[in-house]
Amino acid sequence: MAKYERQYYNKGDPIARNRQRILDPKTKLEKLRTIPDEGFLSILGHRNFGEAYKAVHPPLSELGEPEDPMRDLVPPTEGAKAGDKLDTLVMTDSVYDAPIAVYLRAWMLHNRARGLDTGCYSGRNTIEMRARDLEDIGRMLLETEVCDVRRNHLRQMTCTGHSCRLDQDGLMFDAMRRTKMEGTDVVYVKSGFGISIDKPVNIGKGVSDEELKKRSSIYRYDNIPNLVLEDVVNPKPDEEVKETTQWGRRIMRQRLYGNLNPELIKEDAYENLEQLELKPRY
Repeated sequence: MAKYERQYYNKGDPIARNRQRILDPKTKLEKLRTIPDEGFLSILGHRNFGEAYKAVHPPLSELGEPEDPMRDLVPPTEGAKAGDKLDTLVMTDSVYDAPIAVYLRAWMLHNRARGLDTGCYSGRNTIEMRARDLEDIGRMLLETEVCDVRRNHLRQMTCTGHSCRLDQDGLMFDAMRRTKMEGTDVVYVKSGFGISIDKPVNIGKGVSDEELKKRSSIYRYDNIPNLVLEDVVNPKPDEEVKETTQWGRRIMRQRLYGNLNPELIKEDAYENLEQLELKPRY
């Protein structure tokens, strides 16, 4: 009998394979940059460099908890052992070929980390963990291949309007202007909370637009016909992926119409999916 091996995600097309690599905890993520401790904490905005972690209870070793077999089965994280308070980190992702999307990040974290609570919104992902555990995860989210410095940002608040719009320099729109371009490098001038930091933090430059398309884990109208990369045998787009994208576009458009004027939904109604053509509309 064949041994069961978890797949995590199918490996059909390049985007699916990118997702599979991100979601599989046995796959080591490529490290693209190293952010100095002081700069990293400045961006995160929870504590100052050298400041002790705040606690909500004494270390577990001092609590004298009663015997419980579950404690042997589920060892505590380092943050839980120390009694750290809970902190939150919010990541945002552009729809323009970002290497990861909000729901994939949540999925990835559940596969690669413990002791977290995460929630997905339309374009941002909230992660809540014990303070020192959150900093460890924050390193992974900002320093590895799942973060492009132009298309994935840490924004603890005011994320509205970010994902569907790029500034002229290729950065995601940010109402609070936390980042700016200096030559080819991205520099954080404010923390995730929008508070100016004493020393701007240079986190390096992003990959080229061509490389972003190869690394992307997002299905888009303009990349479905282009799933034919050099390493793909089948040159024909996956019909199931195509149909799913059609439905997604219809849902998003009718949601938009419903908020503006419900009458527009009647005008935009389709008797069947074939009537919805994949045409650039945005």
